[in-house]
Amino acid sequence: MQVPIPERLLALLDTEDARTGLAETALLVAHTAYRDLDVRAFLDGVNVLAEQLRSRLVPEATVQDKLSELNQLLYGDLRFGPDPDNYYDPRNSFLNDVLTRRRGIPITLSVLYIELGRSVGLDLDGVAFPGHFLVRCEVDGGMVIIDAYHHGKSLSLDDLRERLQQSQGAELPDEHLLPLLEPARPRDIVLRMLRNLKGIYLEARRHGEALTVVDWLVALDPESAPDLRDRGLVYEALECSRAALADYEAYMRRAPDADDIDKIRGRAHEMRAAAARLN
Repeated sequence: MQVPIPERLLALLDTEDARTGLAETALLVAHTAYRDLDVRAFLDGVNVLAEQLRSRLVPEATVQDKLSELNQLLYGDLRFGPDPDNYYDPRNSFLNDVLTRRRGIPITLSVLYIELGRSVGLDLDGVAFPGHFLVRCEVDGGMVIIDAYHHGKSLSLDDLRERLQQSQGAELPDEHLLPLLEPARPRDIVLRMLRNLKGIYLEARRHGEALTVVDWLVALDPESAPDLRDRGLVYEALECSRAALADYEAYMRRAPDADDIDKIRGRAHEMRAAAARLN
């Protein structure tokens, strides 16, 4: 059964204020797996954590004071953190599970970090850094880059260079770095969360769950040819030959020079023959 994108999620992604409802947006993504999720109950839980953080701060608290208390609450007292032994467990990608299990991946821990930090006036945004989602904090005269996956660690320029080199497989000049630190829009965050889930489900051959995720991706990012191709692969695995053929043909029209175009052309031929046998 296909799961429609919640109207509330579409409304949040279309709002002019790109800094509202980040936790709610992330929780609505969990509807891909938890169709009856009580989003309000989990938002109330986030608000309880935010109140705990506010209660620890004096009125004259500085940015550094607020960051220190946020790190202590989240990682010290509540023991949120990574799940290195089960990194690709889908639950690490759902904020409701992260709040319950206190384990997550960089993007979900970053969403929680941002939401709590904003509740005490910190100027925080997500950063869609290659390979590892990060958080940026605006401060007088610049910014601090924070790794919410590694207990709120502040990253130096050398740290960022090293991570970029590891991700890209080559050393890149510094002018490539600054654009990668721009704030991520809520839509960018949702798409990255969904693509993480898509990769997890495809690797595990959980095609039924992958179909919902890739359906949402195609709807939210209709210009993305790779998501069309991947939905075709999912439909093929589910033996839906006509649907697979439609996506393969759309992919070939949209990305005629793609590296895998010959492979997809061959799969489309097989799906065309399979569809003909159903007539």
